[in-house]
Amino acid sequence: MKIAIMQPYLFPYIGYFSLIKNTDFFVFFDTPQYIRKGWINRNRILSANGDITYFTVPIQKADRNTPINKIIVSNNYDWKMKTLGQLNIYKKAPNYGRVIDLVKGIFNTDTMLISDLAIKSIVKTCEYLDIDIKYDIFSKMNLALPEVKEPDEWALYITKELGYNTYINPPGGMSFFNREKYQINDVDLQFLVQEIIPYRQNREVFIPALSMIDVMMFCSCNEINEMLCKYKIER
Repeated sequence: MKIAIMQPYLFPYIGYFSLIKNTDFFVFFDTPQYIRKGWINRNRILSANGDITYFTVPIQKADRNTPINKIIVSNNYDWKMKTLGQLNIYKKAPNYGRVIDLVKGIFNTDTMLISDLAIKSIVKTCEYLDIDIKYDIFSKMNLALPEVKEPDEWALYITKELGYNTYINPPGGMSFFNREKYQINDVDLQFLVQEIIPYRQNREVFIPALSMIDVMMFCSCNEINEMLCKYKIER
């Protein structure tokens, strides 16, 4: 049985959803320290001139050690309207109407926490794509874990406590994990390498790994689910 554990990101790229689709259980790891200029409250889309730009949910100032699930959304300006305005670049995309309604529904979530908003962006996107997501949120699970001495032990102990025998991570963590440690604990450590399939973006040169919003604007749900099955496992 396979498990994946990731921090909650706002409308993440396609590889994040591949982890969800190709594992049996997913844990939103919402207690690590919030990292500025990461993917928790922003992501990349196309800009009006066809390049890359960011949409961002602003957050209130917080101590540098504040965990993700304590970070509060700032409403000092109408960020929802600004982001929806940025998404006007997709008006000629085939799925603009459905996707913009999805985004609006998520933005209208009754919460002040960026973690809640990010998690909802993922769960609702899975529903849109008909991906069966079985998940929990780490801060609400009350797991009795051993003392964590190294960062790679979080995933190991969560995996064992929940009774799974395979932990799958994105390829960016290949140098981060101690493989021997997982072997000793009878946990199969795997890395899912997503193949990025080019699709039409109404521009001459394809830009890969943008927010899933970009993919959904141009591709059907069936096409996206086919893309999500294009990956390889490395150890």
